[in-house]
Amino acid sequence: MLQLPDSIPRMKIPVSVDESYKLCRQLIVKYSTTFYIGTLLVDKPKRKHIWAIYAWCRRTDELVDGPASAITTPETLDLWEQQLESIFAGQPLDSIDVALVDTIQRFPIDIQPFRDMIAGQRMDLYRSRYETFEELHLYCYRVAGTVGLMSTAVMGVDTSTNTAPWNCHQQPYIPTEEAITLGIAHQLANILRDVGEDARRGRIYIPQEDLARFNYTEQDLFKGVVDDRWRSLMRFQIARARQFYAKAEKGISYLSADARLPVWASLMHYSRILNIIERNDYNVFTRRAYVPQWQKLRALPAAWLRAQVL
Repeated sequence: MLQLPDSIPRMKIPVSVDESYKLCRQLIVKYSTTFYIGTLLVDKPKRKHIWAIYAWCRRTDELVDGPASAITTPETLDLWEQQLESIFAGQPLDSIDVALVDTIQRFPIDIQPFRDMIAGQRMDLYRSRYETFEELHLYCYRVAGTVGLMSTAVMGVDTSTNTAPWNCHQQPYIPTEEAITLGIAHQLANILRDVGEDARRGRIYIPQEDLARFNYTEQDLFKGVVDDRWRSLMRFQIARARQFYAKAEKGISYLSADARLPVWASLMHYSRILNIIERNDYNVFTRRAYVPQWQKLRALPAAWLRAQVL
């Protein structure tokens, strides 16, 4: 369970950098074996840095969605943001911070996406509804699109297209918008998968304007009504998520060659959640859209091929 100090003191951290990365890896295995397996596709020198970023994101998410979330307050997030500032000042305050400090020193990672993610957690403290998709889009950027920005700095971009003499002064294209879009697409897929679970916590992430458009009420959602209205609503939501995935695909070829396979694999895995929802007749109340491990493995050759030719 994540514990925050009552204040932010200066302290000596008793772990080495290597030990800190091991703690990050253990945290990932604990919370998401699937994600951990996916990181094994990342080029080994970069892998541990992805672990460090994920560990920070996971701990941030736990503040609002974890076992101790009931006692999380705006002041808790203020303290967490102070700890973030300390990390970017090169002064880790706990053992897991050490790895992120090392990662920040090695890659051009900006602090703003981390701040934005904390802002997304603040939204979850006081909001349980979103009137429009524009409002939801901001939330998705903060809690997921930011991860794309953090990760791209580690993954790197392809500079081989700029080796010709006439391109020597041309900067490589950095797929920033596509990285954000991929994170948002993943979050939209998660929202559709978790509709029933979120409803049991009193949260509705499907925009109110969309519920009204299909004449489907909050009461229907809380009751888990699956009818033609709900199916039409879900088809609309899934089509929107797929548009985000299609836009994100266009940026993968700009990443460094060793980064394309894990990103393609991630995209194909998460987008398959939408297929499972359709296969389950849009029943996300009593049936979880779960992608079996064998399907993830079966998709790897296709992901590899796309990474080579697209």
